[in-house]
Amino acid sequence: MGVRYNAEKKKIGNYYSTPIFSFRCKCHLCDGWFEIQTDPKNTRYVVVSGARQKDEDWNPEENGGYAVHDTEGAAAPVDPLVALEKTTDAQNHLKNVQAPRLEELQSVSTQYNADPYALSSKVRKRFREDKKVEQRKKRADDHIKDRYGLPASLSLLEEDELSRKEAKEEWQRGQRALALEESSKRRKLDVDVVAIPRSSSLSKISTKPTPKNHVESLRARILENTARQTNPFGRSRAATSRDGLVSK
Repeated sequence: MGVRYNAEKKKIGNYYSTPIFSFRCKCHLCDGWFEIQTDPKNTRYVVVSGARQKDEDWNPEENGGYAVHDTEGAAAPVDPLVALEKTTDAQNHLKNVQAPRLEELQSVSTQYNADPYALSSKVRKRFREDKKVEQRKKRADDHIKDRYGLPASLSLLEEDELSRKEAKEEWQRGQRALALEESSKRRKLDVDVVAIPRSSSLSKISTKPTPKNHVESLRARILENTARQTNPFGRSRAATSRDGLVSK
């Protein structure tokens, strides 16, 4: 643990733009004073008077830390043939790759810096042309947005062959869908029109006699025919007997 002191701090000079400070403290063990100054040049503190600097090596193991070991180790012996081979490869790479590349870069730099005014004029001219094209396109887009009531933040695509083809395919797809919808509506209308007389005919058929009535009418007709065969004059036996009694 260290000891904290109340020090008299004052500026005593500068090292270039860095100030040099002096700290004068009173010892806590005696009545003596000691003075320490900063050393910006060597990035350290210097004891000027009243004390003596003490150099101590800090051991991590003694303070609960881990020991620091040399991880590099001894360098392996260098093989002279391997070193020569590496040097030869480096020279070949420098001669065959790096030197031609540097010459190309130098020629390009010379070409670009030969006439800076002409190059700048060409760039400005190209910029003005592109700006005019963008302004015309913006005016055309604004006209379309105002005409169809589109939002101003909507970005329109540039008209090219691909966009025209996609728009045509989308229009054809919409036309086919509309034709299918109209044909389905027409078929539905035809079905409704045909269904109306069928319902009326069914109502007429429902008013006809049922099969049970047919059987009863057939039975009555058979009995009537049988009676006619037994009495060809069309009169019943009871009526004949009554007539006979009256005549007697």
